[in-house]
Amino acid sequence: MIKSFKRFYGTLNNSAKPTRLYELPLKNASEFPEYDSSDYFKFEVIHQSKKSNARVTKITTPHGVIMQPNFVPVGTVGTVKYLDPISTKETGSQLMFVNTYHMVVNSDPKLIEEVGGLHKFLNYQNPIITDSGGFQVFSLGHPESKNNGNDVNVDVLNKYDEVRELKGMSGKKYQGLIQRIKDTGVEFLSYKNGDPFELGPVSSIKYQKQLGADIIIPFDELPPYHMDENKILRSLHRTHHWEATSLLEHIKDPRKQAIYSVIHGGVNIGMRKQSIDYLTSLPFDGIALGGSLGKDRNEMKKLLENIMPFIPKNKPNHLLGIGDLESITSIIPLGVDSFDSSYPTRSARHNQIIVADKQSSFSIRNQENRLKVDEPLEKSCDCHTCKNYSIAYIHHLLKSHEQIYFTLTTQHNLRAMARLMENFRNKILQDEV
Repeated sequence: MIKSFKRFYGTLNNSAKPTRLYELPLKNASEFPEYDSSDYFKFEVIHQSKKSNARVTKITTPHGVIMQPNFVPVGTVGTVKYLDPISTKETGSQLMFVNTYHMVVNSDPKLIEEVGGLHKFLNYQNPIITDSGGFQVFSLGHPESKNNGNDVNVDVLNKYDEVRELKGMSGKKYQGLIQRIKDTGVEFLSYKNGDPFELGPVSSIKYQKQLGADIIIPFDELPPYHMDENKILRSLHRTHHWEATSLLEHIKDPRKQAIYSVIHGGVNIGMRKQSIDYLTSLPFDGIALGGSLGKDRNEMKKLLENIMPFIPKNKPNHLLGIGDLESITSIIPLGVDSFDSSYPTRSARHNQIIVADKQSSFSIRNQENRLKVDEPLEKSCDCHTCKNYSIAYIHHLLKSHEQIYFTLTTQHNLRAMARLMENFRNKILQDEV
């Protein structure tokens, strides 16, 4: 029998002063019901490199196999930009990331549930992962908040151009859409019609059950890089409460879904270890590395070098929101299993063509490309674009402002990322990485 969540949500003490969630004790592992996902979610370590902490692993889900290291394309509202789900799968994608917050705003999760979940709704017959919506607490910009009742004060990023960090923010576009961050969750305004709605540790899991992804994420908060460490610590404790609540909600009705914890703590190594210690004591199926990872790649790498040795090796891990070439190349040897990012699709929209074999990219806009009538974007690539069209033609489409340009370059870049991961797996198997 799952106990009440009452103590998670704050109560009044004897002096009638509101009790904050971060002041309350956390649930321990003994308070969780028995939970076993091994019938539908299996994780295997295929090979551990002798040269580094890199490894080849395998996840088996109800909708297919995921070989790792792996890059996960982001299909925010159920498709990557300019490419349909079937074409995405044909690039070699083994897992797609769909955003719960944006699906709630743009679709009807109940209807998606009735038709059989995202796999049938999208016609994407591969594993799918959904996030909790917690990233939007960060990406939409923290609101100004008064300390009313159980509302929690949060930092506000007023000058978006002055404080940047490795993970991107869309606060410029969506400023003011977050109304309040409370102990029970976050109050949003829909960017579609302005209607209010709330996401929290219970409602987020409810929506993810309706969407029916193979892997789901507990509700969390992502405080920005610049926030005071005392406030990050409070946010961390509140996030731990939220994640525990999400896990309990999931255990009530697993639906053959796996759930990953999300490690937080900003760039403070002590807080990260605290987060690892607590969340790995609970029966999550995998481990996601979330939160702010620093202002640049060097700070991120230093952070990961310090915390990856504490991440359990008997479960898969996933780095949330990072997936550019430079980052992937430097952190796979640290033992990170998978990555998600809009990097390849965004690169295609900004005229950057990924070359898997060289782990690099080039600009298709360069004038020299107009003469390359007999060369594909990458000679060794087997994608639809490279098998049928030349660099010169793709350059022509760009200069002619033809929309098909975005489809063809996105198709190639996603295939390049899949091939890059295949190359890494082969090198790890040979102990070359």
